[in-house]
Amino acid sequence: QVQLVESGGGLVQAGDSLRLSCAASGRTFSSYNMGWFRQAPGKEREFVAAISRTGRSTFYADSVKGRFTISRDNAKNTVFLQMNSLKREDTAVYYCAADQTSVTMREPSSWGQGTQVTVSS
Repeated sequence: QVQLVESGGGLVQAGDSLRLSCAASGRTFSSYNMGWFRQAPGKEREFVAAISRTGRSTFYADSVKGRFTISRDNAKNTVFLQMNSLKREDTAVYYCAADQTSVTMREPSSWGQGTQVTVSS
């Protein structure tokens, strides 16, 4: 398994941008599909975005499509989530996840500790 550490969260205003990073330990990062999930207060954790091992395929939740972009740098063992045009409803704890078998993140085997994103109006 890989160990995942997120960073980049914070407090921003609606309409602002934020870039999250997730650094992975280990030498097998490129063998994992990577993704981002989020959990808002009182709600279940939900899928946000995913990227295939090579980075050629990406997937997004409808709620973030066109505003968020997932990318990865396999040389640096890092996956990113660029979040633009942030809305109050994007407020949540954002989690990085790794899944060796499913590019749509059906059963992630590793999770990060989460990073808080708060969007104020």
